[in-house]
Amino acid sequence: MTLPVDLDLSQIPFWGRPQAERMEAFRKLRELERPAFVPEQAVPFVGGGPGYYALVRHADVTEASRNAAVFSSEPCSNSIPDMPRWLSVYFGSMINMDDPRHARLRRIVSRAFTPRVLSKMEEDLARAAAEIVDRAVAEGPDDFVTQVAARLPVRVICDMMGIPEKFHDMVLRRTNVILGNADPEYTGLSPDLSRVNVARGLVKLLHAGFSLNHLAARLGDERRRRPTGDLVSLLVNGDERLSPQELGSFFILLVVAGSETTRNAIAYGLKLLTDHPEQRELLLADFDGRIVGACDEIVRCATPVIQFRRTLTRDHELNGVAYNKGDKVLLFYNSANRDESVFADPDRFDITRDPNPHVGFGGPGPHYCLGAHLARREMTVMFRELFTRLPGIRAVGEPEFLLSNFINGIKHLRYTF
Repeated sequence: MTLPVDLDLSQIPFWGRPQAERMEAFRKLRELERPAFVPEQAVPFVGGGPGYYALVRHADVTEASRNAAVFSSEPCSNSIPDMPRWLSVYFGSMINMDDPRHARLRRIVSRAFTPRVLSKMEEDLARAAAEIVDRAVAEGPDDFVTQVAARLPVRVICDMMGIPEKFHDMVLRRTNVILGNADPEYTGLSPDLSRVNVARGLVKLLHAGFSLNHLAARLGDERRRRPTGDLVSLLVNGDERLSPQELGSFFILLVVAGSETTRNAIAYGLKLLTDHPEQRELLLADFDGRIVGACDEIVRCATPVIQFRRTLTRDHELNGVAYNKGDKVLLFYNSANRDESVFADPDRFDITRDPNPHVGFGGPGPHYCLGAHLARREMTVMFRELFTRLPGIRAVGEPEFLLSNFINGIKHLRYTF
């Protein structure tokens, strides 16, 4: 089936269209009898393939997520084309692996995300949120993303890793380039696939990956010689440890997944709670009782990570549709989170929604987001600080969105308090 222009997910202009138009396109895709096959655009110096099946229904996304033996994360899950070696050395983290390699790395890094470790972070999170709000008050309201939403997650991740504060802004800038490599604001390039543009964009991407990898590797060397008890010390010492290459790739994954997704959830949260004052009043009437549900509903509506790729290891039938070995499928979490067969009135923002089986942290299975609990804690701490200190805080106007088919990001959001 040839997709109409308004449903062609491979075209960069599609991802620059208004959010409502894109969600309407996914609604049309959900109505099709079977998942649409989307031809790929070849990327100079990277390559491409024949295309992929767009899995847009909740049932397809969750079932494929559970069945990692058939729907493989290898050779890569975070790129539609297969990632060449010169890119995967920086971005080939454990999300691009299946068991047993994935299980080994996840077991090692999960030390940082146990309930005991996270509970110890509560005071640090509260102090960081207070300092960020102090600074925003002193500066006056301007851009909520750069003043508030982006600051907490990158600080938390860097503090976990033991990255000195002087590097925090550099980490944030490099992360923006990695996830915004189609956005002119972060690359300085127009979002077309000409060889010159792609070459320049890849140079910027490689430089960002190298910088973060080098920062982590240098810190790993220091912690091998002098452990301090921080996360890097845990990851590079002991019976099971990360190699320098694994540490660098994990840091890039952690700062990208941990910083970008949480910052976007916080930014979307302010916008949603501004646009739906009745939900805001409901939350503030019983903050402790409703904040968990509010965080999950914000993540469902925002879905910061739009999609991940899987590749079939063998012929397989999924929900009545036959796929062949080697087929690519994209799990569109944003569409699954608006599936009418699962969520009543899916476009309604409702912090009391129960049940709420969203896939905003990925589908069920081995690749479910390791930092989901940390993300909820960060959102909780920040919203508590904001609404306690600045009860009149609200978004002003419409956000400026990131041009990306991977991250549903907000670059800028005006606000007042």
